[in-house]
Amino acid sequence: MSGCDPIWERIFSSETWGKYPPEHVIRFVARHFYRVPERSQTRLLDLGSGPGASTWYMAREGFQVSAIDGSPSAVEHLLTRLREEGLSVDAAVGDFARLPWPDGCFDAVIDNCSVCANREDHARAVFAEVLRVLAPGGTFFSTWFSDRTWGYGLGPRVERSGFSHVTEGPLKDRGFVRFVGRSELDEMFAAFGSYTVERSSYTLAAGQLVEHWHVTATKASS
Repeated sequence: MSGCDPIWERIFSSETWGKYPPEHVIRFVARHFYRVPERSQTRLLDLGSGPGASTWYMAREGFQVSAIDGSPSAVEHLLTRLREEGLSVDAAVGDFARLPWPDGCFDAVIDNCSVCANREDHARAVFAEVLRVLAPGGTFFSTWFSDRTWGYGLGPRVERSGFSHVTEGPLKDRGFVRFVGRSELDEMFAAFGSYTVERSSYTLAAGQLVEHWHVTATKASS
Protein backbone atom coordinates (compact mmCIF):
# COMPACT_ATOMS: atom_id res chain seq x y z
CA MET A 1 0.00 0.00 0.00
CA SER A 2 1.35 3.43 -0.87
CA GLY A 3 0.17 6.99 -1.06
CA CYS A 4 -2.95 8.52 0.39
CA ASP A 5 -6.25 6.66 0.72
CA PRO A 6 -8.57 8.45 -1.75
CA ILE A 7 -11.15 8.80 1.02
CA TRP A 8 -9.06 11.61 2.56
CA GLU A 9 -9.14 13.65 -0.63
CA ARG A 10 -12.94 13.34 -0.62
CA ILE A 11 -13.06 14.37 3.04
CA PHE A 12 -10.71 17.34 2.73
CA SER A 13 -12.35 18.58 -0.47
CA SER A 14 -15.85 18.53 1.02
CA GLU A 15 -15.61 19.13 4.79
CA THR A 16 -14.38 21.97 6.95
CA TRP A 17 -11.66 20.96 9.41
CA GLY A 18 -10.30 22.06 12.73
CA LYS A 19 -8.68 25.48 12.69
CA TYR A 20 -6.47 25.06 15.75
CA PRO A 21 -3.93 22.35 16.65
CA PRO A 22 -4.59 19.82 19.41
CA GLU A 23 -3.22 20.51 22.86
CA HIS A 24 -0.74 17.63 22.72
CA VAL A 25 0.99 19.09 19.65
CA ILE A 26 1.28 22.51 21.32
CA ARG A 27 2.63 20.87 24.48
CA PHE A 28 5.27 18.93 22.55
CA VAL A 29 6.50 21.97 20.61
CA ALA A 30 6.52 24.14 23.74
CA ARG A 31 8.44 21.58 25.80
CA HIS A 32 11.12 20.99 23.21
CA PHE A 33 11.54 24.20 21.25
CA TYR A 34 10.20 27.30 22.95
CA ARG A 35 13.59 27.99 24.53
CA VAL A 36 15.74 27.58 21.43
CA PRO A 37 17.79 30.73 20.77
CA GLU A 38 16.66 31.13 17.15
CA ARG A 39 13.33 29.59 16.18
CA SER A 40 13.75 30.40 12.49
CA GLN A 41 16.68 27.96 12.43
CA THR A 42 14.62 25.12 13.92
CA ARG A 43 13.15 22.90 11.22
CA LEU A 44 9.88 21.09 11.93
CA LEU A 45 7.95 18.72 9.63
CA ASP A 46 4.17 18.30 9.91
CA LEU A 47 3.67 14.74 8.65
CA GLY A 48 0.09 14.35 7.44
CA SER A 49 -0.71 18.00 7.81
CA GLY A 50 -4.27 17.91 6.52
CA PRO A 51 -5.46 21.50 6.02
CA GLY A 52 -2.68 22.67 8.29
CA ALA A 53 -3.81 23.49 11.83
CA SER A 54 -0.49 22.34 13.30
CA THR A 55 1.50 23.76 10.38
CA TRP A 56 -0.15 27.15 10.87
CA TYR A 57 0.56 27.13 14.60
CA MET A 58 4.24 26.24 14.19
CA ALA A 59 4.73 28.83 11.46
CA ARG A 60 3.02 31.49 13.61
CA GLU A 61 5.44 30.63 16.41
CA GLY A 62 8.37 31.48 14.14
CA PHE A 63 9.72 28.03 13.28
CA GLN A 64 10.91 26.92 9.84
CA VAL A 65 8.11 24.54 8.86
CA SER A 66 7.59 21.93 6.17
CA ALA A 67 4.39 19.96 5.64
CA ILE A 68 3.23 16.99 3.60
CA ASP A 69 -0.13 15.38 2.97
CA GLY A 70 -1.44 12.94 0.39
CA SER A 71 -4.50 15.06 -0.33
CA PRO A 72 -4.07 17.90 -2.84
CA SER A 73 -7.16 19.65 -1.44
CA ALA A 74 -5.74 19.59 2.09
CA VAL A 75 -2.46 21.16 0.98
CA GLU A 76 -4.33 23.76 -1.10
CA HIS A 77 -6.39 24.74 1.96
CA LEU A 78 -3.20 24.94 4.04
CA LEU A 79 -1.41 27.21 1.59
CA THR A 80 -4.44 29.47 1.15
CA ARG A 81 -4.76 29.96 4.89
CA LEU A 82 -1.08 30.71 5.36
CA ARG A 83 -0.98 33.15 2.45
CA GLU A 84 -3.93 35.04 3.94
CA GLU A 85 -1.91 35.50 7.14
CA GLY A 86 1.39 36.34 5.48
CA LEU A 87 3.01 33.07 6.51
CA SER A 88 5.21 30.82 4.40
CA VAL A 89 5.97 27.11 4.64
CA ASP A 90 7.49 24.43 2.44
CA ALA A 91 4.48 22.22 1.61
CA ALA A 92 4.24 19.13 -0.58
CA VAL A 93 1.64 16.67 -1.78
CA GLY A 94 3.08 13.20 -1.55
CA ASP A 95 3.61 9.81 0.04
CA PHE A 96 4.95 9.74 3.60
CA ALA A 97 7.16 6.78 2.62
CA ARG A 98 8.99 8.89 0.01
CA LEU A 99 9.66 12.21 1.69
CA PRO A 100 11.05 14.88 -0.68
CA TRP A 101 13.65 16.22 1.77
CA PRO A 102 17.33 15.37 2.29
CA ASP A 103 18.84 13.26 5.05
CA GLY A 104 19.09 14.72 8.52
CA CYS A 105 17.36 18.02 7.79
CA PHE A 106 14.65 18.18 10.51
CA ASP A 107 14.90 18.80 14.22
CA ALA A 108 11.49 17.22 14.75
CA VAL A 109 8.73 15.42 12.85
CA ILE A 110 5.15 15.70 14.15
CA ASP A 111 2.53 13.07 13.30
CA ASN A 112 -0.95 13.72 14.70
CA CYS A 113 -2.88 10.50 13.96
CA SER A 114 -1.74 10.25 10.34
CA VAL A 115 0.59 7.25 10.24
CA CYS A 116 -2.16 5.22 11.94
CA ALA A 117 -4.13 5.47 8.67
CA ASN A 118 -1.44 3.34 7.00
CA ARG A 119 -1.11 -0.42 7.01
CA GLU A 120 1.80 -2.07 8.79
CA ASP A 121 4.12 -2.51 5.81
CA HIS A 122 3.66 1.06 4.66
CA ALA A 123 3.99 2.42 8.20
CA ARG A 124 7.36 0.66 8.53
CA ALA A 125 8.52 2.43 5.38
CA VAL A 126 7.26 5.74 6.80
CA PHE A 127 9.22 5.20 10.02
CA ALA A 128 12.37 4.51 7.99
CA GLU A 129 11.87 7.79 6.14
CA VAL A 130 11.28 9.68 9.39
CA LEU A 131 14.56 8.33 10.74
CA ARG A 132 16.31 9.33 7.51
CA VAL A 133 15.14 12.96 7.51
CA LEU A 134 15.64 13.52 11.25
CA ALA A 135 18.90 15.08 12.34
CA PRO A 136 20.93 13.06 14.87
CA GLY A 137 19.27 13.63 18.23
CA GLY A 138 16.08 14.79 16.46
CA THR A 139 12.64 13.96 17.81
CA PHE A 140 9.61 12.20 16.36
CA PHE A 141 6.29 12.99 18.07
CA SER A 142 3.58 10.55 17.00
CA THR A 143 -0.01 10.13 18.18
CA TRP A 144 -2.03 6.93 17.73
CA PHE A 145 -5.48 5.64 18.68
CA SER A 146 -5.33 2.91 21.32
CA ASP A 147 -7.18 -0.39 21.08
CA ARG A 148 -9.59 0.86 23.75
CA THR A 149 -10.94 3.63 21.50
CA TRP A 150 -14.57 3.48 20.43
CA GLY A 151 -14.61 1.93 16.97
CA TYR A 152 -12.08 -0.83 17.65
CA GLY A 153 -13.48 -4.06 16.20
CA LEU A 154 -16.46 -2.31 14.59
CA GLY A 155 -15.52 -2.99 10.99
CA PRO A 156 -13.76 -5.61 8.87
CA ARG A 157 -10.36 -6.53 10.35
CA VAL A 158 -7.74 -6.02 7.63
CA GLU A 159 -4.65 -6.84 9.71
CA ARG A 160 -3.88 -7.48 13.38
CA SER A 161 -4.85 -4.02 14.63
CA GLY A 162 -6.24 -2.46 11.46
CA PHE A 163 -9.86 -2.11 10.46
CA SER A 164 -11.61 -0.64 7.45
CA HIS A 165 -15.07 0.88 7.19
CA VAL A 166 -15.44 1.43 10.93
CA THR A 167 -19.17 1.71 11.58
CA GLU A 168 -19.28 3.75 14.81
CA GLY A 169 -17.29 6.38 16.66
CA PRO A 170 -15.04 9.29 15.66
CA LEU A 171 -13.38 7.22 12.92
CA LYS A 172 -16.57 6.20 11.20
CA ASP A 173 -16.29 6.56 7.41
CA ARG A 174 -12.58 7.45 7.67
CA GLY A 175 -11.24 4.49 5.71
CA PHE A 176 -8.54 2.27 7.19
CA VAL A 177 -7.29 2.88 10.73
CA ARG A 178 -5.06 1.07 13.20
CA PHE A 179 -5.98 0.91 16.90
CA VAL A 180 -2.77 -0.22 18.59
CA GLY A 181 -1.97 -1.74 21.95
CA ARG A 182 1.14 -0.97 23.98
CA SER A 183 3.10 -4.02 22.84
CA GLU A 184 2.60 -3.14 19.19
CA LEU A 185 3.61 0.44 19.93
CA ASP A 186 6.85 -0.78 21.52
CA GLU A 187 7.53 -2.94 18.47
CA MET A 188 7.09 -0.01 16.09
CA PHE A 189 9.38 2.39 17.94
CA ALA A 190 12.17 -0.08 18.71
CA ALA A 191 14.29 1.39 15.88
CA PHE A 192 14.68 4.70 17.71
CA GLY A 193 17.43 5.38 20.20
CA SER A 194 14.90 5.99 22.98
CA TYR A 195 11.24 6.86 23.38
CA THR A 196 8.66 7.72 26.00
CA VAL A 197 4.93 7.07 25.91
CA GLU A 198 2.09 9.10 27.39
CA ARG A 199 -1.59 8.23 27.29
CA SER A 200 -4.58 10.57 27.22
CA SER A 201 -8.29 9.94 26.94
CA TYR A 202 -11.67 11.62 26.92
CA THR A 203 -15.26 10.49 26.78
CA LEU A 204 -17.85 11.56 24.28
CA ALA A 205 -21.36 12.70 25.16
CA ALA A 206 -22.74 9.18 25.37
CA GLY A 207 -19.80 7.98 27.46
CA GLN A 208 -17.74 6.30 24.75
CA LEU A 209 -13.97 6.37 25.21
CA VAL A 210 -11.41 7.89 22.86
CA GLU A 211 -7.85 7.12 23.94
CA HIS A 212 -4.55 8.24 22.43
CA TRP A 213 -0.94 7.16 22.73
CA HIS A 214 1.55 10.03 22.46
CA VAL A 215 5.05 8.80 21.66
CA THR A 216 8.14 11.01 21.81
CA ALA A 217 10.99 9.14 20.12
CA THR A 218 14.57 10.34 19.72
CA LYS A 219 16.94 9.41 16.92
CA ALA A 220 20.30 8.27 18.21
CA SER A 221 22.98 10.98 18.13
CA SER A 222 25.47 8.76 16.35
